[in-house]
Amino acid sequence: MSAPTVEAVQEPFSRKTLFWGIFASLLAAAGFFLLSTYAPDFRQPEGGGTPLSKGGSGYAGLVEWLKLANGQSAPMARSEEALSSGLASRFLLIVTIAPNSDPAALARIVKLRSGKATLFVLPKWITLPQQDHEGWEMKIERLPDTVVNDWLGRITKAKLGEGDSTIKQLDVEGRTVAAPDELKWVADNHPLIAAGTGRAVLTELDKEPFYILTDPDLINNAALKDPQKAAAALDMIAMLEPGKGAVMFDLTLHGIGQKYDLAKLLVEPPFLALTLSVLAAAALAFLHGLGRFGPPRTEGRAIAFGKRALVDTTAMLLKRAGRIEELGDRYAMLMRARASALLGAPQGLPGEALDRWLDSRDRGEPQGFSRRFKAANEAGNLAQMHEAAQALHDWTTRRLGERR
Repeated sequence: MSAPTVEAVQEPFSRKTLFWGIFASLLAAAGFFLLSTYAPDFRQPEGGGTPLSKGGSGYAGLVEWLKLANGQSAPMARSEEALSSGLASRFLLIVTIAPNSDPAALARIVKLRSGKATLFVLPKWITLPQQDHEGWEMKIERLPDTVVNDWLGRITKAKLGEGDSTIKQLDVEGRTVAAPDELKWVADNHPLIAAGTGRAVLTELDKEPFYILTDPDLINNAALKDPQKAAAALDMIAMLEPGKGAVMFDLTLHGIGQKYDLAKLLVEPPFLALTLSVLAAAALAFLHGLGRFGPPRTEGRAIAFGKRALVDTTAMLLKRAGRIEELGDRYAMLMRARASALLGAPQGLPGEALDRWLDSRDRGEPQGFSRRFKAANEAGNLAQMHEAAQALHDWTTRRLGERR
């Protein structure tokens, strides 16, 4: 009779398929982690005076306009390190101040940009986002002069001029444009863009290459709908920038790119090296688990068989009871009796007489047994006891071998 045929159990997926499935899952998880970590930094704010805002008071139009004019996108500074780098010193940094900007961040920008060309654009309007159109905003009213003066005072010791300007047109590098409504100005005898005698819309500081534009309605999104103002905005920036197309926009003042959390610390230096080390260790552990190295280890018995197990158990119990230090003399007496029996000592000899008889068996060493017996008796710790017991055992074994 032939043996019954056993059908091989076929696995539903091959190992290669499982490997690539796991790899794709890990790659997707890593991508999701990175995107969720950095997504808030690249999310465009709704409204407000930022270079990413498409509302009327924003400057996304100026960013796009400079890209079309220069043939390249203007870089965005998302960290304070980018503001103070050697590359940033060759750019004109445009700092657009919003009513809700961080004053401490502005103070750091002023300090970091010392000696570097920087254009500060003051805020002007209070706006609210429109619910029906994402990114749009509604103009409410003009900011109070006290609020604007507070921002201006953090850059230089100056205040906005009092009274409304009657100037209807402005001269921007030989180009005449309509003056914005409710034009704001500062007193300056040498203005870069004048709003009348001794009045400046664009002014330069004396000790630093800092420029202040008091009225943002010359370069913001609302202004660029006028072709003349759009052209004048390029002329004004070309007048200030150190090189053609050398313009950079600041985002740190608006808190974009400055939020650090645990996820960013894991994927940015100096902790990136630690993260890569942990991932490498995890990969090695995974590869180690794919196959078995050597035969499987069998689980041992809870209570082992044999004399050795009995001795180990007894030693453990004596150690836990704290009685090991008291076994030296007892072991010495046991070895005396064993040696006398093995070497054929006369019956009835007392302890010291028996020691002398055993010493007489050792012709090479006087008092060989009694000296070892005394050392075992006087052992005070486990190491001394082990050494004395080994010496007694070796002496008995050697004498027995000589007798044979």
